[in-house]
Amino acid sequence: MFALETLEEIVARRSLADAQSSYTRSLLDKGVGRCAKKLGEEATEAVIAAVSEDDAALTGEAADVLFHLLVVLRARKIPLAEVMAELERRTAQSGHAEKAARPT
Repeated sequence: MFALETLEEIVARRSLADAQSSYTRSLLDKGVGRCAKKLGEEATEAVIAAVSEDDAALTGEAADVLFHLLVVLRARKIPLAEVMAELERRTAQSGHAEKAARPT
C-alpha cells in the first residue's frame, strides 16, 4: 500500500532535482507563497469535486491536495512526522474535547 511517508520521500528526492526536470523543484524555487497558493487552488478544486458529488474528480483532487501539502511542508522544512504526531495527539481524545481544549 502506498503511504504518505513514501510520497514525502518522493517530494524530498524531487526537491533536489533541477527545475527543468522537476515540477516539485520548480514550485519550491518560486517560494513558500507560491507553494501555498497552489495548495489552496487544489483544495478549492477538491471542495468543488466533493460538492458536485464527482467521486473520480474528488479522488484526483484529494491526491493533488496531499501532494501539494507535502510540498508546502517541505518548503517550510516541517517533516510529515511532526504532522502525524500532532494527529496522534489530537485523536487521543474525542474531537469535541480536543477542539474545546485549543487556545482561542
